[in-house]
Amino acid sequence: MTFWEAVLLVVGGTAAGVINTMAGGGSALTVPLLVLAGVPGNEANGSNRVGVLAASGSAVASFRQSGVDGLTGVRPILVPTVIGSLVGSFGISQIADETFETIFGFLLIPVIILTIFKPKPALDAEPWPRGVTIAVFLCIGLYGGAFQAGVGLVLLAALTRAGFDLVTANSVKVLINLVVTCFALPVFIAQGNVVWLPALVLAAGFLAGGWFGAKLAVKGGERLVRIFMVGAALYLAGRLIGIW
Repeated sequence: MTFWEAVLLVVGGTAAGVINTMAGGGSALTVPLLVLAGVPGNEANGSNRVGVLAASGSAVASFRQSGVDGLTGVRPILVPTVIGSLVGSFGISQIADETFETIFGFLLIPVIILTIFKPKPALDAEPWPRGVTIAVFLCIGLYGGAFQAGVGLVLLAALTRAGFDLVTANSVKVLINLVVTCFALPVFIAQGNVVWLPALVLAAGFLAGGWFGAKLAVKGGERLVRIFMVGAALYLAGRLIGIW
């Protein structure tokens, strides 16, 4: 890894940390950057989780310091999400790098579709039945464990549909990401899919981005979070159709 590749990973990690904390989709930037730095597809996916862990931990601490606690109401949805993430991370680690990179692009389509529709607040929507909630977050865990990219957008849509306002949903989202990554990362490590030097360099940027992203989310409120959600969706769409 060259000096300029390291700089690119730090800058990209910082930007992705902010995007992931405020909306989602930052891993659609960092996984290709890792590939550009010479890390194969599946190893880039695993190495990226080190940065996600750093950003999520930093964001959780920053949200708590700002008086927003993601622990409230998270327990019923955490277990199915974690179970799904373990299955997803193990399953994706078994496929070839080229296959992963192809699937990685096309499975972002439902993420983009979800961001088109504004999630309804609790007062405008009936709560999901318990079984539906478990199924939804199990599927989110499966996707997050396998691909990570864009899972924050899906979590925001699901959490706001389940009754959280966007700022609180963001704090819950980063807490879920932290716990899920704590379970998924060891799977990638055990499979030999983490390249530590670029992973740690990227994590340094993610750490800073997660902290500042949480501060911006609390300061800007729902309006600013909504802008970042739209921006993240447009970025993912552009990558999917090859604009950049």
